[in-house]
Amino acid sequence: MTDIIRRLAECYGPSGSEGAVRDLIRAEVEASGALKRKGCQAAVDALGNFSVLRKGSGGGKRVMLAAHMDEIGIVVSHVDEKGFLRFSNIGGVRPLNLTGSRVRFADGTVGVIGLEKLEEPGKVPGLERFYLDTGAKDKASVRVKVGDTACFFRPFEEVGGRLVSKAMDDRVGCAVLLQALRDLESSPHDVHFVFTVQEEVGLRGATTSGFGVDPEVAIAVDVTDTGDTPECFPMAMHLGKGPAIKVRDGGMLAHVGVKDWLVRTAEGAGIPFQLEVLDAGTTDAKAIQTSRAGVPVGCVSVPTRYLHTPSEMVDPDDVRNAARLIVAALSGPIAIG
Repeated sequence: MTDIIRRLAECYGPSGSEGAVRDLIRAEVEASGALKRKGCQAAVDALGNFSVLRKGSGGGKRVMLAAHMDEIGIVVSHVDEKGFLRFSNIGGVRPLNLTGSRVRFADGTVGVIGLEKLEEPGKVPGLERFYLDTGAKDKASVRVKVGDTACFFRPFEEVGGRLVSKAMDDRVGCAVLLQALRDLESSPHDVHFVFTVQEEVGLRGATTSGFGVDPEVAIAVDVTDTGDTPECFPMAMHLGKGPAIKVRDGGMLAHVGVKDWLVRTAEGAGIPFQLEVLDAGTTDAKAIQTSRAGVPVGCVSVPTRYLHTPSEMVDPDDVRNAARLIVAALSGPIAIG
């Protein structure tokens, strides 16, 4: 799966501008031959969510799988006379990660983030103290304008067997859904593989697609933090020990029946897994859970170091095993009580 993870992660796609990611995913779906299966169909809704319905053999449930296509980024808010740009955040941009970072706009323009001189160097500055330098000599030579968006820009790397890139959140989830769509040979369930938009700015794509699909069961596939780095906040998740089955996060409590079903599936298939309790942050599962009259939801998470930085790190075995878990879970009946 490394090649598709690389191509997805390197793709440009801040929240609200997911078109290139959607085009890549659509091409992968078409190349896989999935749409040639009887009853399978693809669609894009009004907000930009891309979904693939894989019809089941009958007697199963209507299942929704969700992974978001968007990534964090910035949006230009002002251009001064010297050609320097001010910007606002798109999603959870952290000031401590910004100085010297590079961003790339849709037209290929690259900028470097700089920081003003601080009166209190020991205090974390707000975004208003940062600026963007695109190398322009003056305002007239700036190639981008107010309202243009950019994402962080770093090359994909394989480091000691791990994968490092911007936007692993949540392009690895998209890769898991693509792999599961390829590998799911038979299922009694009608499975909606939904690649959502605007998760980083409020779970917006999952809100609309959850309403549209009206699933009986749903699983989000996203990333989660780890507790395996020096002096980090204590957490049970570690790279390389398998995908995490969510118990709770900052926005939702997983349905106990869905969580137990995923645990039984992993144990029965010999798939390594971890249990996830995340204090802050949430996923598309929250929006789907409260859609319409409510949906039993769970979440399969890929442990990821350095979240919301330009160098997020995952273990490829965790990604592969997340896809294996999804396939195993959907290959038979769903018993969630």
